[in-house]
Amino acid sequence: MEQVIEFAGNHGMLVAGFAAIVLLLIWTEISRRTRGYTELSPPQAVQKINQGETTIIDISPAADFSKGHLAGSKHVALSRFSNQDPEIEKIITGPVLVVCKNGQTAHQAAAKLVKLGAADVAVLKGGVTSWAADQYPLSRK
Repeated sequence: MEQVIEFAGNHGMLVAGFAAIVLLLIWTEISRRTRGYTELSPPQAVQKINQGETTIIDISPAADFSKGHLAGSKHVALSRFSNQDPEIEKIITGPVLVVCKNGQTAHQAAAKLVKLGAADVAVLKGGVTSWAADQYPLSRK
């Protein structure tokens, strides 16, 4: 224990950096657990889809959506996520999987859905890119 105290006294910047990293990791974990939605890998997403009644929302730009999307997904622009949109109000009554091209903007949509009252929201980790990389099929219809 004496050596730890001596090290901390001699290397204040290293100890401060380590403490900052630990605090950042704790904050990230707490925010992940309290955000109100989950993040699913492609195999986990398949399980959720196979349970039935899951609405898949793809918020990718129209050009990316037409290049390939999850079968059965609905293309919805992020700008439509408001409490005045009747289609969004219908969607939030059941389980929802939010998808985008690479998994980044889907978090914004998921947070908005949770704010609107959706109880079962998930995001596809890595988006359509990850889905295709895991060799799951894409639809172009």
